[in-house]
Amino acid sequence: MTPEVQALLARQSPAVAETAWRAVGLILELYPDAVVTVDGGDIGFGSGAGYKGLVFVVSPHTSWVTLGLANGAALPDPEGLLQGKGKVHRHVKLHSPADADRPALRAVMGEAVARRR
Repeated sequence: MTPEVQALLARQSPAVAETAWRAVGLILELYPDAVVTVDGGDIGFGSGAGYKGLVFVVSPHTSWVTLGLANGAALPDPEGLLQGKGKVHRHVKLHSPADADRPALRAVMGEAVARRR
């Protein structure tokens, strides 16, 4: 992982860092050729360094990690995991590493990658 990602997550509490690393690992498992960028406190994953190719964003907060899905409003979400009311993007709040292990989340994320390719 990039030094910028490591530095960003090293500044988080152990619980938040572990949750963020689990999310990062899942993203890279599903999207191994993602270009990884750090912008402020956010880690972006996409087809390039800009917003146009963005697929996922991992944003650590004080007690949770937000996993953003670009174009998430268009994704099937039968279990209602995705939050947000914007016209395009959606997110999921991960409160523990186990939250990243949910099969429904993996399915939504896999669909996001498939649609981007």
